[in-house]
Amino acid sequence: MKNMTDNFDHILLFKTNIKCPGDTLFLHAVLDCNKDIEQWTVDLEDEDCVLRIISHKLTHKQIIELLNYHGYTCCELT
Repeated sequence: MKNMTDNFDHILLFKTNIKCPGDTLFLHAVLDCNKDIEQWTVDLEDEDCVLRIISHKLTHKQIIELLNYHGYTCCELT
């Protein structure tokens, strides 16, 4: 049984400008090849276009830099 006080530091949440399925297709090429990303999703229905990444190694800053490099705006969702 998991401890209820487990932290969720490995779940990274971002507000983005990822708006359409074409953007997510491009991101598959960028994010799927990163071995440090265990899983990711984008909620295109949310007004903040929330990107959720599960990674035990990457930081918010690293993901923001990666997405900015590829032309997307991205900031940590708090």
